[in-house]
Amino acid sequence: MHFEFSNEIWEWRGPAPFYFVSVPEDQAEEIREAAKLLTYGWGMIPVIATIGHIEFKTSMFAKNGTYVLPIKNIVRLPLKLEAGQTIDVSMDLGA
Repeated sequence: MHFEFSNEIWEWRGPAPFYFVSVPEDQAEEIREAAKLLTYGWGMIPVIATIGHIEFKTSMFAKNGTYVLPIKNIVRLPLKLEAGQTIDVSMDLGA
C-alpha cells in the first residue's frame, strides 16, 4: 500500500527527544483496515518512507486515533527538519 501526505513534525520529549509526523485521519482509516495483515507485533507496521531525497526504513504505530511515523535523525538532521515544520511524506507499507 502506498500513501503520500503532508503534515507537521512534532516532538515527543522523553528521556531523549523523538520526532514524528502523524498520518492524516482519512489515510489512517485505510491503514487500520490492513494493519492486521501488515503488523509484526505490538501494532508496529513496517514502512519504507521517503522525505525529501532520503528513503529510510522504519515502523509506525497507532497513537491518538491515527498512526505516527518516526523521523530518524539520519533523515531529520541532513534535511534540517524541526518540530513545527510541514513536510511531504511518501511511504509504502509492509516493507
